[in-house]
Amino acid sequence: MIVIGLGALGSAASYWASRRGLRVLGLERFELGHARGASEDHSRIIRLTYPTVDYLRFAQGAFDAWSEIERESDERIVLRTGGLDLFPVEGADDPDQYAAVMDEDGVAYERLDAAEVIGRWPQWQLPPDLRAIFQPDAGVVAASLANATHRRLATARGAELLGDTPVRTIAADGDGFEVRTDAETYRCASLVVTADAWTNEVLAPLGVRFPLRVRQEQVTYFDAPDVAPFEPGLFPVWIWHSDLHAYGLPNFGLPGPKVALHGGGPETTGDTRTFEPDPAYAAAVEAFVAEHLPSALGPPLDVKTCLYTLTPDAHFVLDRVPGQRSAVVGLGTAHAFKFASVFGKALVELAVDGASEWAVERFSATRRALSP
Repeated sequence: MIVIGLGALGSAASYWASRRGLRVLGLERFELGHARGASEDHSRIIRLTYPTVDYLRFAQGAFDAWSEIERESDERIVLRTGGLDLFPVEGADDPDQYAAVMDEDGVAYERLDAAEVIGRWPQWQLPPDLRAIFQPDAGVVAASLANATHRRLATARGAELLGDTPVRTIAADGDGFEVRTDAETYRCASLVVTADAWTNEVLAPLGVRFPLRVRQEQVTYFDAPDVAPFEPGLFPVWIWHSDLHAYGLPNFGLPGPKVALHGGGPETTGDTRTFEPDPAYAAAVEAFVAEHLPSALGPPLDVKTCLYTLTPDAHFVLDRVPGQRSAVVGLGTAHAFKFASVFGKALVELAVDGASEWAVERFSATRRALSP
């Protein structure tokens, strides 16, 4: 098996393929663990609050997969902090829908009003008509550590993972695939494409192109005047459900809380993006923090940029490459990190076995939203 792209999903696929005893070659266009894509940082949110059952159950599978990785690696990948979903009245999302999905699957949660949220977490300043859901299983995934752990375990099981090895073309024949790089041409029986912003470039020789948009996003770590109230044991991960969602995490990796908007950055490409933070984006984040988490506001400790590669409906792609029996494609469309391990496992199942319980219609590569 050849895996093209060794970010979160490709690193996970390499691990799960090697765990099945497959001979695995992973090819990454940049150095392993690079920050040019969507997968590297100290932290990502993991949660069970979703408005549809398929995402909720996929998230439950994600928790199970991370637990397996933790047992084998002796690393702590997931830190449970609890999670707050905050629903202002003018927001786009309905908390009743999230609650109904959790009720259907027997997931524990609490409904809270604004006063109850502030009573537990006085760091917040909230409008009185806000509604909230607290789900105790949510938390933080140690993102860069998780990626490195998948690759370390894969290598220990015999996988060969090559950085600085861009794929120039791929070709299908009756026996599998030929994959050409600058230095070598490789052959494989099955192929996993997890190239994120470079997905269409990789798939072009197979005549496949998805309607994707790439955006440059950023997150800010704030040097709060008093960081103690934002320690993981005292402050949960959170999502603010307005038209332009905001989200944040407690201190993790850096000594200050992390806050960002979800999907407000400029369009770009994987090759033309910059690493320069957008001042207007930063100002919008600071304004949110000043209004709702004023005790977190301080000078930026760090501002990190990343890429969002988005499908039109914002749902994943987890399916066979159209027209190919043993090539699969995975695309996380900017919210897959929490799923990365189980996502990689599902891609391997689909490529080798021809089926996976997680390859549902919502994630189909041929669904209407992805049609030309």
